[in-house]
Amino acid sequence: MLELTSRKNPFGDDPASPAVLNDALFDDFVRKNTLAVVDCWAEWCGPCRMIAPVIEQLSKEFAGRVAFGKLNVDENPATAARYRIMSIPTLLVMKSGTLVDTIVGAVPKDYIVTRLRPYL
Repeated sequence: MLELTSRKNPFGDDPASPAVLNDALFDDFVRKNTLAVVDCWAEWCGPCRMIAPVIEQLSKEFAGRVAFGKLNVDENPATAARYRIMSIPTLLVMKSGTLVDTIVGAVPKDYIVTRLRPYL
């Protein structure tokens, strides 16, 4: 069981930075955060490296409203299989533990913000 602190994002040292997730932490993270975006990525993926700074920036801009996490699909195949991740990067938008949207590809920041607005 994870020990919770007073921060909105108990999974990372900084609530304004994406939490590093794994198969064991995924469900707890998406349930404990009303709105969560999980960046499914891999080390070898060029488009994943392109979108990583955007995710970092969004995690700061939306701190306290949206929790961002990063899940390496090569190291966490169970979650990747469960959500049928076929292409990366894939952003899973989760509201109260339920998948409400999926964004595939290295899309622009404005596109991600537009897709998140209905859930805020």
